[in-house]
Formats: sequence, structure tokens, C-alpha cells
Amino acid sequence: MIAQELSALGHKLAELDGRLAAVEKVNSRLEEVALTTSRALAEISGHWDAVYEAMRRKDESQRTAKE
Repeated sequence: MIAQELSALGHKLAELDGRLAAVEKVNSRLEEVALTTSRALAEISGHWDAVYEAMRRKDESQRTAKE
């Protein structure tokens, strides 16, 4: 009886080990995607900074042209 229980626990442990490996694989992919997303957002932010800077320069040049 004890041998049967140990065998059953061994199978459950192997199943959990397989699930853990799958979770670790998914987690690794999620980390890669998060890094890619972070880089893309940083690039977009840089573009918007350039747009705002260009708009600011345009406003300043229009002010000095009026004076």
C-alpha cells in the first residue's frame, strides 16, 4: 500500500514538474515581450518629445516674428 502511494506521489510530482517547466517557458516569453514593449514605448516617447520640442520652437519663432 505504501509503495502504491509513493508511486502515485511520484506521478503527481512528475506532472507538477512538467507544469512548472511550461510556466517557466511562458514566463520567459512574457519577460521578453515586456522588454520589447518597454523599448517600443521608450522610442515612442522619444518621438513625442521631438514633436513637442518642434512645436515649442515654432511657437517661439512665431512670437519673435510678431515682436
